[in-house]
Amino acid sequence: MALVAIVGRPNVGKSTLFNRLTNTRQAIVSDVAGTTRDRQYGKCEWCGSEFSLVDTGGWVVNSDDIFEDAIRRQVIVATEEADLVLFVVDIKNGVTDWDEDVAMILRRTKLPVVLVANKADNNVDNYYAAEFYSLGLGEPQTVSAATGSGTGDLLDLVVEKLPNAEKEVVENIPRFAVVGRPNAGKSSIINAFIGEERNIVTEIAGTTRDSIYTKYDKFGFNFYLVDTAGIRRKNKVTEDLEFYSVMRSIRAIENSDVCILMIDATRGIEAQDMNIFQLIQRNNKSLVVVVNKWDLVEDKSQIAIKTFENAIRNRMAPFVDFPIIFASALTKQRIFKVLETAQRVYANRKARVGTTKLNEVMLPLIEAFPPPSIKGKYIKIKYCAQLPETQIPSFVFYANLPQYVKEPYKRFLENKIRENWEMTGSPINVFIRQK
Repeated sequence: MALVAIVGRPNVGKSTLFNRLTNTRQAIVSDVAGTTRDRQYGKCEWCGSEFSLVDTGGWVVNSDDIFEDAIRRQVIVATEEADLVLFVVDIKNGVTDWDEDVAMILRRTKLPVVLVANKADNNVDNYYAAEFYSLGLGEPQTVSAATGSGTGDLLDLVVEKLPNAEKEVVENIPRFAVVGRPNAGKSSIINAFIGEERNIVTEIAGTTRDSIYTKYDKFGFNFYLVDTAGIRRKNKVTEDLEFYSVMRSIRAIENSDVCILMIDATRGIEAQDMNIFQLIQRNNKSLVVVVNKWDLVEDKSQIAIKTFENAIRNRMAPFVDFPIIFASALTKQRIFKVLETAQRVYANRKARVGTTKLNEVMLPLIEAFPPPSIKGKYIKIKYCAQLPETQIPSFVFYANLPQYVKEPYKRFLENKIRENWEMTGSPINVFIRQK
């Protein structure tokens, strides 16, 4: 899937545009410059095309020279990792020094750039857009992110400029992505997987200009390793930039079946780990959590392991049915188990449950613990089945009043499915339909 990055100086309306294009209210909008500190990520559909959208945000730092460090690095990241850049400027303020600096970086790239003149709230404002031709990035697209004016034409242009993202034919074998925050050990564990016998891997260009599959077929395994920071290292951007790791994670997660999330045992689970976990969940990918650098931890007792496990599951609740492995990429401790577990989780993702067996197990449980009645109306579930040919295990329950079955009861049904069938690591969809 193509990746589109929104860049621009503070307070030009990037978050408002993000919300408008993704049809959500995900990003917080305020008149205060620098409100957006976290990276916002969403999906946008237009005329049968779908692409991912990233709102860079978070550019205001505690520095007199805001642009020099933060903006320059994020624009460079966007040009290296995205397929197209939306450069947002403020039509009411005109061209600023910051805009000219960003434009200079964007002009040097071969990446498609769409210049978006935002805050064109009336027809008079449209005339001021001519000033932005001086940036040398082509015709400015006048929009009002607040009212939605001009966004349809903008999306038409984005879809037209996006590179053809048709997937190359790749064998129908598992695709594993190693993701995590910087310095969690992604590069080390990938190198440990590959080892010194490099003839066991072959690189195959993948779905977009930036994805590479590395095939691994040794020791009984046969899977693709989806390229992350470990295989191709960017030289122009420092590895410790949060935005960089999130951009890389988006592409790797979207092109994988199972995500191996690396957590640094010496630092515990942090906010950035949660950001990447939420990306995995939003894309309905299976999960294996690897607590790396376990060799550096002094207390390796079962109590310490259990405490660490509980802390991870509490942070990631309500989805807690995933394997956690304590490993060391440096000493190669348990890395074989990581691959075995990822293979098992992939099998769980493809699991099928027979309709007869599903009804035999689930209907007595539903009868013993029926959905709570609402407004004196009793909900009856008489039949269930697994939907065929879905990306993840998806189950449909037929009820007389499906609109009254709430989320807690759906989670109850999901938990009962997990108790009776091996679905560890894989997300599950539960649908309630009219019988």
